[in-house]
Amino acid sequence: MGRVVLVTGAARHLGGLMVRSLVRDPAVDRVVGVDVVPPRRPLLGAEFVRADIRNPVIGRVLNSAGVDTVVHMGVIATPQQAGGRTAMKDINVIGTMQLLAACQKSESVSRLVVKSTSSVYGAGPRDPALFTEGMSPKHPPTSGWAKDSVEVEGYVRGFARRRPDVEVSILRLANVIGPRVETAMTAYFTLPVIPTVLGFDARLQFVHEDDSIAALHRAVTAPATGVFNIAGDGVLALSQAVRRTGRPTLSVPGALLGVVGRALAPTRLVDFTSEQVRFLTYGRAIDTSRAQRELGFSAKRSTSAAFDEFLAGHDLGPGFVSGILDGATRLIATRGAAHA
Repeated sequence: MGRVVLVTGAARHLGGLMVRSLVRDPAVDRVVGVDVVPPRRPLLGAEFVRADIRNPVIGRVLNSAGVDTVVHMGVIATPQQAGGRTAMKDINVIGTMQLLAACQKSESVSRLVVKSTSSVYGAGPRDPALFTEGMSPKHPPTSGWAKDSVEVEGYVRGFARRRPDVEVSILRLANVIGPRVETAMTAYFTLPVIPTVLGFDARLQFVHEDDSIAALHRAVTAPATGVFNIAGDGVLALSQAVRRTGRPTLSVPGALLGVVGRALAPTRLVDFTSEQVRFLTYGRAIDTSRAQRELGFSAKRSTSAAFDEFLAGHDLGPGFVSGILDGATRLIATRGAAHA
């Protein structure tokens, strides 16, 4: 008999991709997607349950479906997605606690996969060249999604101690990027003018959206457990990434980046919290050898290739500025001819 998998956050982009990936797996008999809002795209071949994981009703969903594997993708990355920072923390932390409480009581759940983030390592001047899974952060995150993720991982470790019979995997993903996904980082690189920190050039790592789903899927089916870093090979300097977008840049002191960034993107998904400013100042890179060795997973696309697919999907690139200038030149010429 195949697996019965429940996926939280199924109405969001990555959650929906995960559900559809599992539906195509012949080793999975049944997929149940859970979220507080219905998905924008049909979850073909899967069941959808409109439920809030902060509510104890999630326990009834687990039991009625006979779920043996839970994939937790319900941690929200930006306040805009949740309706404010307070609601975001409530969904992320309280929601995870309720889900874990339901899993602890369940007799059928035998595997838990948690989507986390490399942001739990923080960012700062004393960071190592590469973070391995066993390293503690030199500059622990103190706010936002990163801090929520640290708390979520803490609760997951507590659950693993209470239910040693349940196989637990935590995947710390680098910044997810690609032609379809919308995140704070993709919004940052599509700003009309991209602000950077004067005197710094952060090291960036990305994982393509499809590779992130492949890694999570692998964690569902592979026997390995534990914490795994997931990223595409290589790094990009922030200056290299910005040049590839073709967008103009504005270098400002780090203390002003948040103010300038919010002025440039008052209604966008861009997140200029203190944690994000530190990341855009110092960057971060992670070692993925454990995932290759124990999980049997390697991203198909490098950091550079993943970023290039993002650029192609958003019609960005070196020709962007020249295209604007050509258009402006044609407009001036047309108006000049009209007045001649």
